[in-house]
Amino acid sequence: MKTKTLRPDKVNVITLGCSKNLVDSENIITQLKANDYEVKHDANEEANIVIVNTCGFIDLAKEESVNTILDYADRKTKGEIDKLYVTGCLSQRYKDNLEEQIPEVDDYFGTMELPGLLNRLEADYKHDLIGERFITTPEHYAYLKISEGCNRTCSFCAIPLMRGKHISRPIEELVKQAEHFASNGVKELMLIAQELTYYGLDLYKERTLPKLLEALSAVEGIRWIRLHYAYPSKFPRDIFDVMAEQPKVCNYLDIPLQHGSDAVLFRMRRQITRAETEDLIRYARQRVPGIAIRTTFLVGYPGETEEEFEELCDFVRDMRFERLGVFQYSHEEDTSAHKVEDDVPAEVKAQRANRLMEIQQEISLELNEERVGRTLDVLIDRKDNDMYVGRTEFDSPDVDNEVLIPAKDVYLRTGDMVKVKITGATEYDLEGEIA
Repeated sequence: MKTKTLRPDKVNVITLGCSKNLVDSENIITQLKANDYEVKHDANEEANIVIVNTCGFIDLAKEESVNTILDYADRKTKGEIDKLYVTGCLSQRYKDNLEEQIPEVDDYFGTMELPGLLNRLEADYKHDLIGERFITTPEHYAYLKISEGCNRTCSFCAIPLMRGKHISRPIEELVKQAEHFASNGVKELMLIAQELTYYGLDLYKERTLPKLLEALSAVEGIRWIRLHYAYPSKFPRDIFDVMAEQPKVCNYLDIPLQHGSDAVLFRMRRQITRAETEDLIRYARQRVPGIAIRTTFLVGYPGETEEEFEELCDFVRDMRFERLGVFQYSHEEDTSAHKVEDDVPAEVKAQRANRLMEIQQEISLELNEERVGRTLDVLIDRKDNDMYVGRTEFDSPDVDNEVLIPAKDVYLRTGDMVKVKITGATEYDLEGEIA
C-alpha cells in the first residue's frame, strides 16, 4: 500500500477581506492538503511559503492588503520565508502595478486563477474535491458561496472589475457540499454571494434561490440557513414564502440598501426608489413576522448634500433596521462614479458615519430590550472566560449581536443549540440564562 508523505514545505494562507475571500482561501487549503502540503491559516507559527489572499474593495482594504504584502516581502528579503505568492481581488485588479512595485513576490494570481497558483506550487487541481472543503471557521458553521461575480452596474462598486460576471453554482453541487459539511458537524450554513437574488438566472433562466433553499433545507443535520448580500431591486418575494414555511431558513436577511435619498440612489444606479424599498421591507416584515433585516449604507457619495444625508437619517429612523453598518465612500478607479469629483470632505464622511451609527445605536438598544423575557434558540460559538457566547437566528457571526450566558453551574459545548431566556440587553448584545 502506498503511504502519503508530507512535503517538507509548510504553507501559511493569509486571508484579508470578506467571507467570500475566506471561502476562496478554504478552497486553496483544501487543494493543497490533498496534494500533501502541510497548510495553516492565518498562523503565527513558521512557514516557508506564504500565500496572501487580498482584498481590493475600498481604500482601507487595499491599504491593509498592500501593507501585508510588504511585510511578507520584507520577511522574504531577510530569508525568513522562501516563497511569497499573492492572490485575490487586489491582485486581480492591480497585478501589473504590484509586479512593478513589489517584485519580491514570486507570482501574482487573480480571483479565478486557483489552478495556476497550484501549478506554481507543483500541485494538481483535483476536480474530485468539488463538494468538499476544509473550513477555517468553528466546525459548527460554514460559508456556502452559491455564485461568483455580479452583473449589477452600481456606480460606486468595483466588485465586477475584480470578480467578473455572475456565475451560479448548480443546485446539486451546492447540496453535495452542504451534505459534506453536515457530515462533519456543521449546523449552520451562511449562503453568500455578491448578489444572492440573481442566483440561477444564468443556469436555469429564472431566479431559483427559493428552490435552492428548499433543497438545502432537506439536508439532514443542518439546523440554520442564513442569507447574505441580497439586492433590493426586483427582489424575488417568494424568498419570503420559503423563509416563512421552512423552519431551517433563518428569519434573517442581509440586504445592503446603500441610501435613503432618491437622488443619491439614482446617482448610485441602484434601480430602486426609497418608496419601493420601504414597500419591500414592510412586505418582508408582514410575511415573516420577527424577521431581522441587516443592511449597510454608504455615506459621502459624490454630491451628497446635507439635505440628502438627512433623508437617509430619516429613512433609518422610520425603518428601524435590526442590524446596520455604515461605510464611507471610497473613490474607486474605473467605476462610473470615479468620473465625478469626490467632493465630500473626509471629515464630513466620518461625521456622517458616526451620526448614522448613533441613531442606530438607540434603535438597536430599544429593539434588544424588547427581547428581554423571551426564550430563544441560541447556537453556542465559544467560551470567553466565565461566559459562553452564542447567537440567535437573528445574528450572523462577527457582525451582529451576541448572547452572553454565565458559565457558572452549566456545561455547554461549542456548537450546542440551547434554549436561553433573555434577562438583559445592551446596544449590541443580549444577556441570558439557560431556560
